[in-house]
Amino acid sequence: MPWYFYLALKQLFPSGRRFPFFTIISMMGVALGVMVLVIVTSVMGGFGHELRKMIVQTEGEVQIKSRAPISDSGSLLAKVRLVPGVAAATPYVAGPVMVMASGQPAFPAFRGVDLESVDKVANLQRFVRMGLFSELDDESVIVSIALAQQLNVRMGDALEIYSPLLIEKLKADEIFLPRRFRVVGLFEIGHQHLDSSTIYGSLRAAQELYGLGQSVHGINVRLQPGLDETAAVARINQVLMPGTQAFSWMESWESFLWVLNLEKTINFFLLLFIVIIAAFSVMSSLLISVVRKTREIGLLGALGAQPRHVALCFCAQAFVIGTAGTVVGVGLGFGVLAVRNELVQGIARLLGRQDTLRQFYQFTDLPAHTLPSDLIFTVVAAIVFSTLAGLLPAWRAARLRPVEALRSE
Repeated sequence: MPWYFYLALKQLFPSGRRFPFFTIISMMGVALGVMVLVIVTSVMGGFGHELRKMIVQTEGEVQIKSRAPISDSGSLLAKVRLVPGVAAATPYVAGPVMVMASGQPAFPAFRGVDLESVDKVANLQRFVRMGLFSELDDESVIVSIALAQQLNVRMGDALEIYSPLLIEKLKADEIFLPRRFRVVGLFEIGHQHLDSSTIYGSLRAAQELYGLGQSVHGINVRLQPGLDETAAVARINQVLMPGTQAFSWMESWESFLWVLNLEKTINFFLLLFIVIIAAFSVMSSLLISVVRKTREIGLLGALGAQPRHVALCFCAQAFVIGTAGTVVGVGLGFGVLAVRNELVQGIARLLGRQDTLRQFYQFTDLPAHTLPSDLIFTVVAAIVFSTLAGLLPAWRAARLRPVEALRSE
């Protein structure tokens, strides 16, 4: 071990019972900054990760959409299923409706799915909390739990669904009665928006509500595991008719993902200033150390130590403080993430804001997903900033002349 690195460690952690107060304070400053960065990037990454799982599990990796209803969906499905890499495909109809139950109105989205092929693309049964998805038929629906609470309906209750065609029929002086459906299941996906405004029904029932005949609004596609989504979308588009196009889940949700990534990036760079402030505390601590140890620095010069070795001694101290603080910060960050839901729920109960949190929060649990790239960037940035903070003290120590330093009081 080089002598200047050994001396740096001895100055940071002196022998005996002396508590290294300035060293611990400097390390904790870096640790707190790293901890906050790890928590924020993991939580923001968790939103994107949970969104991807939710989309893929409910809609598949690829969605085929058209500017007009797809009339010849049978032949299009056959072509899509023959595309290399496609594991399954299922048609769907989706749109807004008005629902009445127990005198309570609501305006959810009605999603009509093909009961014979939807299980091969979307694993919707895993989200059903009461009832079975297999019990769904043309006269029944599965309602989200939050919507069921809003409408005050339970398993087996009936509700009336009004089609958007009602207005057009009234303009033509025609009578268009609502359809009655029986609730055979309650589901919860985990995303507040979908859990408060979605109804699942059969494809045939949705086609009747929208007057589509045999047409559909689109097709959801499930790809084989590990397949590149961009390449699969390009192959699918080659077999589609003009006016119809395939989109990956990232393209379908591009605007939302862009906003999510923008928020994550802005939060990261804003919170990075905490690490920079901690680096300034490291620099001031080392500058104080240079002033306090002026005579020792002069003695090193008198014994033949070169100025660059003296400078490396203080740079090494900054590096050790940054590395140790980063390790502690990463540990604290993952420790907080492990109990994040308990902390959030505890704060909400303490403030009496459980309902407010549930209303404005987009997921039932606080998600967390740490990307290796985010963690590496955080660690490298913290160590680099801390090491750079040692440059000014090192420069000052290297410029001290041995004779003047030994005369210092």
